[in-house]
Amino acid sequence: MKDIFQRINNRMTGLALACAIALAGSAVAFTQKPKAENFTSPPVDERPLTRQLGSGNSFAPVVQKVAPGVVKVFTTTKVRNMSYRGAPGGDMDEFMRRFFGDPFGGRAPRRNFDVPRQQGIGSGVIVTKDGYILTNNHVVDGADEVKVGLQDGREFTAKVVGRDPKTDVAVLKIAGDDLPAVTMADSDKVEVGDVVLAVGNPFGIGQTVTTGIVSATGRGGAIGLDYEDFIQTDAAINPGNSGGALVDAEGRLIGINTAILSRSGGNQGIGFAIPSNMARDVMSSLVKDGHVTRGYVGVMIQDITPALAEEFQLEQNQGALVSEVSPSSPAEKAGLKSGDIIVDFNGKKVNDSRHLKLEVARVAPGKSVPVTVLRDGNTKKLQITVKELPGSEHVAKNDNSGPGDTGTLNGVGVADLDQQARQQFRIPAHVRGAMVTEVDPNSASAEAGLRPGDVIQEINRKPVKNAEEAVQMTENTDAKRSLLRVWRDGGSRFVVVDESKAG
Repeated sequence: MKDIFQRINNRMTGLALACAIALAGSAVAFTQKPKAENFTSPPVDERPLTRQLGSGNSFAPVVQKVAPGVVKVFTTTKVRNMSYRGAPGGDMDEFMRRFFGDPFGGRAPRRNFDVPRQQGIGSGVIVTKDGYILTNNHVVDGADEVKVGLQDGREFTAKVVGRDPKTDVAVLKIAGDDLPAVTMADSDKVEVGDVVLAVGNPFGIGQTVTTGIVSATGRGGAIGLDYEDFIQTDAAINPGNSGGALVDAEGRLIGINTAILSRSGGNQGIGFAIPSNMARDVMSSLVKDGHVTRGYVGVMIQDITPALAEEFQLEQNQGALVSEVSPSSPAEKAGLKSGDIIVDFNGKKVNDSRHLKLEVARVAPGKSVPVTVLRDGNTKKLQITVKELPGSEHVAKNDNSGPGDTGTLNGVGVADLDQQARQQFRIPAHVRGAMVTEVDPNSASAEAGLRPGDVIQEINRKPVKNAEEAVQMTENTDAKRSLLRVWRDGGSRFVVVDESKAG
């Protein structure tokens, strides 16, 4: 039953969590790193929201201001290499066999066939007058074609500038001038109780506006993304609202609607939106650099539990406990040690490990920032120079592969091996190569058996040292077959990826 709900709802892009709909993993093709574009981030209206009781009984002026900049996003995806057991009189899928049995005893041959293209519907927000649009990664992930419809009836074919599965942000670009861009606000100034409006295209019925309040800020651990700092709202959000606008009472964008927590698949008053500040930072990196640049300090951290607070003689369960410091990392060079409790990072109070992870990610690599730690009951102030998160340039880079793509291993994301990856997948120290982080399930690599956690040690009998080398070895080549030597489950094996039949 779970599989059937996934087929129906994944293309609706609503993410009803109780139906086990997960955010798309966004496998990223090995593509050539794009050149930086001339791009200026949208300006931010930093004025505080006017918070007055009895400020009016209609939001019509706000809707008139915002609605033209909220668009419909139509996606088309061709499903490839689906298989069934052929049988006279029709086919029988796994669900039917599970409940009614297989009259052919599993002896009928499997056949591959193409099915009609799947259609998806979502929303997006125009944030620059020259046509940059923010939406969700899961709205456009895997799409062969993306189109955008404006409120005035115009329709554009959109280019996917880049996608970031770690935050579920995607950036689209349409050709146009003087488009109705929505003004962005400083989402850090949003407060619980602020009135908000959600604008989008629920169920594909057309642009719809709902209203509510901010129920919470800084929500994490909601849907399993690497970086979560959601604004929670009770404004009605339904399938198709994904990628739409969450605006304040003045019509300024404070968030990108992303997911709902629901037992039924419809709105139950718990919706989540990506803060506009986070979406804006991701967009700037994707457009300018072709990938999302995130900070890295090289520590393993954990939350402070009541038991740990007692052991470390802390008055409050706040801060992030350093459990391990990676060798030669920025943290080690700055003097951080296992057992330190980070209570302040770059001038901001650290509440828990998730907040520290978010703050570190926001710091530009190369920047030196102050860190305050508690060590043996004493406060120590350190200075740490942040580096770029290893592998981030490959996992979340611009994804514009298409007919002109001349690379191989399309649909595969890779990253450099770091201490955390080695611990998670139990990769020995002597193993070198590029770790597979994501594999598009419709790709030739997936068909060949490549999967996340594999370490690519060789490509066409040439050793691979890191992710950058793996990317270079698969760019601008006419070969459509790749011989890989991969490490998995304690040993190495060879895998042949044949992309000559991809279509």
